[in-house]
Amino acid sequence: MLLHTNLSSTLEWAGVTPWFGGNLNIIFAQIRKVALAEVEEIRVRVGQPLLLQGSGRDIFLNALGVPCRQKEAYLVSRQDLALTLERVTQSSLYAAEEELKQGFFTLPGGHRVGIAGEAILRGKEVQTLKHISALNFRLAREIRGSARGVIPFLLKSDGDFCHTLMLSAPRAGKTTLLRDLIYLLSTGIPELGLRGQTVGVVDERGELAGMRQGIPTYNLGPRTDVLDGCPKGIGMSMLVRSMAPQIIAVDELGHPDDVSALADALRTGVKILATAHASSWDEALHRPILKILFTEKVFTRIVLLNRQHGPGTIAGIIDTLTGRNLYEETRLETIGTKAGLGPIV
Repeated sequence: MLLHTNLSSTLEWAGVTPWFGGNLNIIFAQIRKVALAEVEEIRVRVGQPLLLQGSGRDIFLNALGVPCRQKEAYLVSRQDLALTLERVTQSSLYAAEEELKQGFFTLPGGHRVGIAGEAILRGKEVQTLKHISALNFRLAREIRGSARGVIPFLLKSDGDFCHTLMLSAPRAGKTTLLRDLIYLLSTGIPELGLRGQTVGVVDERGELAGMRQGIPTYNLGPRTDVLDGCPKGIGMSMLVRSMAPQIIAVDELGHPDDVSALADALRTGVKILATAHASSWDEALHRPILKILFTEKVFTRIVLLNRQHGPGTIAGIIDTLTGRNLYEETRLETIGTKAGLGPIV
């Protein structure tokens, strides 16, 4: 049984190993006793232990790829990081200059590699990073069906989709949930009265579709068109003009240009599905860009996510027109029915 587990683990990690250089490549090629599904992030810091982070626990690895105590973990060398960076950028840091400005690269499959080092400024703008000292590999997930329990709350009685914004802190599953919502909307759910919708996706960071040579790594549905690597403000306008979507989906709203582009799209009758960073409803209300959208009542559904029971935990689904938490009401009604008390209102 142990041999089978080790073999399965090694095969799972086969797609990850080529990202890493130096001794890290050897470590991930022989990793044991850690399933890839347990890992959300891989932290590579010069002079620090090699660290895998999952839901609720950290895993240190030794030079043999075996989980160990922190003091026994493999210490990442500067050469390890330099050779890894060379692989991530396909041996051309110069060609990756735009990504360096943003502080991350996107790998095939939508995996994101965050970068830390010394920022080189021109005025108030970051021009590039040098003396890079740390990389954070954030692993993208595709969990088919993760949005099935959410989507009924986002539809009107006639099956029409509501303008929806999903809010969460980083690593709380909003991109994974957004990806599955796009798939369901594009495919349709006849039993809910939802016909398949034409969905336009502006995938600015390449995380939603994981495009590779123009073809999505992830299946976003049969009626979905993807505009890859384009700023959201520009991309939304382009899709409205060129692809006539019924729904536009974007990840991580936050720039002033996003607001004006959303307003233009809304005037054409397009529905909006979006995410933004905020750890709570109160925090979102105090973010200037989001506050404008809330004041204008752009979104009629707000989905709140956290990590209380792991990534993708639904904390609430707010109907902004009434202020009701639809998800909590349904949960309480279910609890009451199971207890023989009837619906709780």
